[in-house]
Amino acid sequence: MIEIGGNGRLWLLSGRHSSYALHLTDEDDLLHLHWGPRLTVPDAEALAAEPLPAERGFESPLDGREEYPVEGGPRFVRPALSVRGAGVRGTEWHFEDSTVSTVDGDELRLRFHDPLHHLDITLHYRMRDDGDVIERWTTLSHTGGPDDEPLELLRADSAAWSLPVGDRRRLSHLYGRWAAESRLARTDLTAGEKVIGSRRGHTSHQHLPWIAIDDGTATEESGEVHSCALAWSGSWRIAVQRLADGTVQTVGGVGHDEAGLLLLAPGESFTTPVFAGLWTDGGFGAASRAWHAWQLAHVVPGADRERSVLYNSWEATEFEVSEEQQRSLARLAAGLGVELFVVDDGWFGSRISDRAGLGDWTPNPDRFPHGLKPLADEVHGLGMRFGIWVEPEMVNADSDLYRAHPDWVQHYPGRTRTEFRNQLVLNLARPDVRAYLWERLDTLLSSAPIDYVKWDFNRSFTDPGWPGDPYPQRLGIEHVRGLYDLLGRLRAAHPGVAFESCSGGGGRIDLGILGLTDQVWTSDNTDPLDRLAIQHGFSQLHPARVMAAWVTDSPNVMGNQRTSGLGFRFISAMAGVLGVGGDLTKWSEAELTEARDWVALYKRIRPVVQHGEQYRLRSPGDGGLSAVQYVRGAETVVLAWLHAQSYGEPQPPLRLRGLDPAAAYEDLATGIVHRGAVLAHHGLRTGLRGDLDAVVFHLRRTDQVG
Repeated sequence: MIEIGGNGRLWLLSGRHSSYALHLTDEDDLLHLHWGPRLTVPDAEALAAEPLPAERGFESPLDGREEYPVEGGPRFVRPALSVRGAGVRGTEWHFEDSTVSTVDGDELRLRFHDPLHHLDITLHYRMRDDGDVIERWTTLSHTGGPDDEPLELLRADSAAWSLPVGDRRRLSHLYGRWAAESRLARTDLTAGEKVIGSRRGHTSHQHLPWIAIDDGTATEESGEVHSCALAWSGSWRIAVQRLADGTVQTVGGVGHDEAGLLLLAPGESFTTPVFAGLWTDGGFGAASRAWHAWQLAHVVPGADRERSVLYNSWEATEFEVSEEQQRSLARLAAGLGVELFVVDDGWFGSRISDRAGLGDWTPNPDRFPHGLKPLADEVHGLGMRFGIWVEPEMVNADSDLYRAHPDWVQHYPGRTRTEFRNQLVLNLARPDVRAYLWERLDTLLSSAPIDYVKWDFNRSFTDPGWPGDPYPQRLGIEHVRGLYDLLGRLRAAHPGVAFESCSGGGGRIDLGILGLTDQVWTSDNTDPLDRLAIQHGFSQLHPARVMAAWVTDSPNVMGNQRTSGLGFRFISAMAGVLGVGGDLTKWSEAELTEARDWVALYKRIRPVVQHGEQYRLRSPGDGGLSAVQYVRGAETVVLAWLHAQSYGEPQPPLRLRGLDPAAAYEDLATGIVHRGAVLAHHGLRTGLRGDLDAVVFHLRRTDQVG
């Protein structure tokens, strides 16, 4: 809902539980008023009537209070917008008009104009009635005539977020590296600036584009939390500034520095990605559930559909792929109840190792003499869907594609072309590269009944040059736009195909890529204990419905060489979209039988896990008992893991959340009936003992307790 007050110069956006208010002064300064509990228009007008802080030498009363700080004028904070035209930097804007659109949720548009640069700046705000997430983005348009010079966008952030002055602020963010992504950090926000981001050309393993800020007292269940997340899959930056007066402001958007983003010719526009924000007073848990609900309703395509249990053949075969071997694995996978069989790397071109074949997206004639269709048909005959692995943005120097088009890769003339994993990055900003990939992938998806594509991206940008282009800096934006365009075309042409985003595990997970894919590969690390911390961090922003997790062999090969039981591995992976990635030819009959039972159990609890509200009952950070709960309608599922037991001490009961204290809940495995109030206030005993033990509880509300 959008309401207007203050003689048309005040705007109030309200969702289910919160409001966001801003107003325009007589000097055309757009100031932030409120982001928190619901307000009325008179409330917001009272805030607008309060004077700005008194002027002090060397300080600006606008700093930290403007909705979208630009470069230039009486400002000293980090600007969200930096423009250069005809040798002049900065922006001096004037308010033009405001409009409200109701096409896709209520959207407020505030348009400003800089006459010197012939630049229109439109700030967009959207807050839907079914939640409290505010979507913000900015459109920049060159309105000059054909004889005017282009404008250089040095920096064009999506939005700025301002928080009330507070004595203490704490920052939460996600950090990591390859095979150790999405780890949660919480630190005091001291005076100065904290910057996170990626200059790698993709979202990166090092940081996810999400932050949360509280006053240091918020918990999972209580306290005010402000958070924001960026929908962009390339290089990005979020900067959090705490000013001397205690004001906190966050700006974020595409690119990592001010080296330049784009040139805007007269008549051209650039629309930034969404930088979404959320306020809640229900702690970090309520914030996560609100983010999850918004993504499932408005971001993830087809989110109402359940994701399949898959088998991926990589760890069983690596590059030693053959059609008969894949058929054998498919039969074993079908026997477990798997619903989707995926052939990973090694099926195409001359791909017998990671040194060759990337870019040549045709089946290897020695390994698949009749193409992929015979294997896909057999997989379908076994009652499963069929999927493949691709890495379209990459190319090996030893490939037919590179030999024909060495100019298609990102590179600087006269410089060594850096290789990681023996591969180079194709420049998707080029229309001819996108046309080639469209033709190859469209032909591939039309050649066989392929239902699923795992889209990988196994190296970062290192030489992002574009020889011959008049403004090569634009590659960073145009590559991501090209990726989005290609994925969108493929989805439209092949609506029955599901896509998974992968980048060496969790290197490309963000709200942008989730708008075009059905799930994401969370990490290459499949160690079930390590995964608990990774999944805990991931859940701060993203829902279980998109979080792919595999059961692989033990000892785990991803670094720890940790040995764990099959039950612990399965229950760890059941916290998201279950997959199996071990070498089934080496599993014993007892293990195959046990795995079949786990898969069947997952299918029973899947509707609750993938579409229920998630409660993090105990964090995995302390090395003892951790647990997560999902609630959907009358059903609740609890997954609990004991990392290690000390001194023979029993584990504390788990106090469940989201239940009706006046109802009874039946354990569907044992028939035991629990009282809702007891589960909420005294807890559920897990019975876990020893090291690496785990359990699943599936409860259903039965009746009201008198």
